[in-house]
Amino acid sequence: MKGTASLVRWQGRAPREYSSGPSRTRASGHRTDGRPEATGRPVPAYDLGVRISAKVDYAVRAMCELAAHDEATPLKAETIAEAQAISLSFLENILVDLKRAGLVRASRGRVGGYSMTRPATTVSIADIIRAVEGPLASVRGQRPEDIAYAGPAEPLSKVWIAVRASLRSVAEHVTLADIASGELPEHVATLASDPEAWVTR
Repeated sequence: MKGTASLVRWQGRAPREYSSGPSRTRASGHRTDGRPEATGRPVPAYDLGVRISAKVDYAVRAMCELAAHDEATPLKAETIAEAQAISLSFLENILVDLKRAGLVRASRGRVGGYSMTRPATTVSIADIIRAVEGPLASVRGQRPEDIAYAGPAEPLSKVWIAVRASLRSVAEHVTLADIASGELPEHVATLASDPEAWVTR
């Protein structure tokens, strides 16, 4: 998996098919089956966290700069970094990933720089996320559909799959052109207009 973190990470113990067999203990002395320790303190089996990494944020902002720029003239990395207040060294690494994914091209020379390989109307946020960090959602690096759960947790994989589908419904349907124009798809604008969406929980 590329990058320091995917758009979504379900953190905690490594996914496995859970059993009621003997519990295992980490080096720290904590149990790994989510049951209470001898001290009576419960150890959560999951620490569900959803976050947009700095790498994804910077990559999308860099692509927005390219989308708004005259396609006939490449844009230098230094110009993008300055416009978006991004570390140049970090941005250069991101541009390498974007180039490898075929989203941008690099040209050399005095007027060299970076330009997009596709129209902004065809590049989604999901395309950029996958270019710099891989799949939109994973459970400890695995696809949620590849994980089996036992007992009362059996339906959990469907929950993770539904979370991934929800992310796709936004990230795959918002393009760079949408952002540049300020005209987001109706269902995305509706989600963002809900006051509850602005409340951090």
